Amino acid sequence: MSVRVRFAPSPTGSLHLGNALTAVANRRFVDAHGGDLVLRIDDTDSTRTVAGGEDAILSDLAWLDIEFDEGPVRQSARGEVYSTAAARALEGGGAERDDDGSVRLVRTGTTLLRGDGSATYQLASVVDDLDLEITHVIRGSDHRPNVEIQQRIARALGGELPEVIHHGLVLGADGKKLSKRHGHSSIAELRAEGFPPAAVRGYLEELDLPEHDVRLDLARLRRLAVDAIAAMPDEELAAAAEAPVEVVPALRGARSLVEAREYAQLVLDPQPAALGEDARRTLERFGELRTPAPEQLSLDEGKAIVRELKAVGGDLHVLRLALTGADRGPELGAVLAALSRDEALARTA
Repeated sequence: MSVRVRFAPSPTGSLHLGNALTAVANRRFVDAHGGDLVLRIDDTDSTRTVAGGEDAILSDLAWLDIEFDEGPVRQSARGEVYSTAAARALEGGGAERDDDGSVRLVRTGTTLLRGDGSATYQLASVVDDLDLEITHVIRGSDHRPNVEIQQRIARALGGELPEVIHHGLVLGADGKKLSKRHGHSSIAELRAEGFPPAAVRGYLEELDLPEHDVRLDLARLRRLAVDAIAAMPDEELAAAAEAPVEVVPALRGARSLVEAREYAQLVLDPQPAALGEDARRTLERFGELRTPAPEQLSLDEGKAIVRELKAVGGDLHVLRLALTGADRGPELGAVLAALSRDEALARTA
């Protein structure tokens, strides 16, 4: 039998970083062993279903470039399958019906069907794993307590639970389970903060299948973000920064896509800056260097002009203010490479 794994989030909104780790781990396992990844939406509990939650999950998976081979399989559409399975457990003596109509596993008291006939998480999860022929269940270690009871349910249904592989959880800096109060806890938060998808996916792949819980290493994630932005094709980075491709040289040093957009704004639409009378000498020297140079500079040519200006006593801070209107921002040589000669001279006139 070929390998079949499943990723089974509840539709509660954007993926928690720990759930994203599970998704990446399942995809990597399939890629390494061959087989299929099934996306299952665990929506049997309507109280935990958030409007737009499934769409948010699908968007996060696409952003992380995690493809699934089958699904989404929605548990809310499989009520008849679960009822049939519960009836089979009743017939085999592995379950019993209570006075309120609910069905429970014998000797454990675990509810399989509620009194209204709806399936619980425990029953639905086991039935799906058996029905979808899942061979390996890869999930967070917070599910360890479920193994024994789910094995009992599987046997009551005449089957065996797939092989189960647990991985450690992602914790906050305080050693507690990562949550909204820590920040950076969901893919939506990381996207909003400007982390490129390649950086987040790369970080989760580095974690692999941690045997023990791990603390989120923001410093490492930020280093990966810088590397990912530096490696992005010009057109992709321009689109992510909502800027024309000509501005890309000035975006390469950004630490996030949010900062890349800020850099683009500085280059494209700088705010006027007050320059003292002593700035004139630096700007005139810059004009003397920039005028004979090509209309559009390469990054190396931009850096060379900055070096020459510094060598003749020019004030680089003054030049930055004149070109971008800000005290800080992209590398000056990159700004010069992003601006045409006429534009650079007009801003320093």
